[in-house]
Amino acid sequence: MKPIALWAHEVRLAGLPALLGPPALAVLIVLLILFDPLLGSPDARTVMFLMILVEAGFPLLAGMAAASLPSRDPTVELRLTLSGGYRPVLLRRLAVSIGWCALCALAVTAPLASSGWWNPAYGGPAGQLVWLSPLLWLSGLGLLAAVALRNSAAAGSVVAFVWTLEQVVAGPLQENVVSRLLYLFATTRGAASEGWAGNRLTLLATALLLVLAAWFLLHDPERVLEGEPE
Repeated sequence: MKPIALWAHEVRLAGLPALLGPPALAVLIVLLILFDPLLGSPDARTVMFLMILVEAGFPLLAGMAAASLPSRDPTVELRLTLSGGYRPVLLRRLAVSIGWCALCALAVTAPLASSGWWNPAYGGPAGQLVWLSPLLWLSGLGLLAAVALRNSAAAGSVVAFVWTLEQVVAGPLQENVVSRLLYLFATTRGAASEGWAGNRLTLLATALLLVLAAWFLLHDPERVLEGEPE
């Protein structure tokens, strides 16, 4: 299969929710900007709400999409007989879901940063870590949960639980050094702005560890073939 056809196939298998969710959120953000009464002189509440949508919305969509990936392949047994195995296939699909969500996020945050709507502290290229770090972390968590639990619904529940927990108990999580480094919403809910860069980099590093853990679990063909338990 040619590379273009291969990636087009992976896009089709991603599913409509994974494909439609990110652009729908991007359109919502654009509409909020267009209909803000102080266009050109952004209202602080509107800017903060936009940041919340970007930092919390796109990562949740990506995490839920990643949690559903292992359940979307009816040809797992065949793929396990091929030389490359099943793991590269799953990583391609993860790249598709993450890449599409990241593209939609960048499409709205880049204009925000260049037009003056975005907080100046997060206006440079590093400011894209506002959404990228939690997006990659929740995606890694969703994939690992799906592989470990062999159940996409349970994996999605894990992602939703962690996302909700960090929203509800933001204060206590900020008081502990370890949980503060792993806190997903340090931009909009964080209490210690001086630790923002360390938080974003820690999320990136641990996101890689989550994906590597899923990669390791996928080495066991029996786990892959068992599929979702009844």
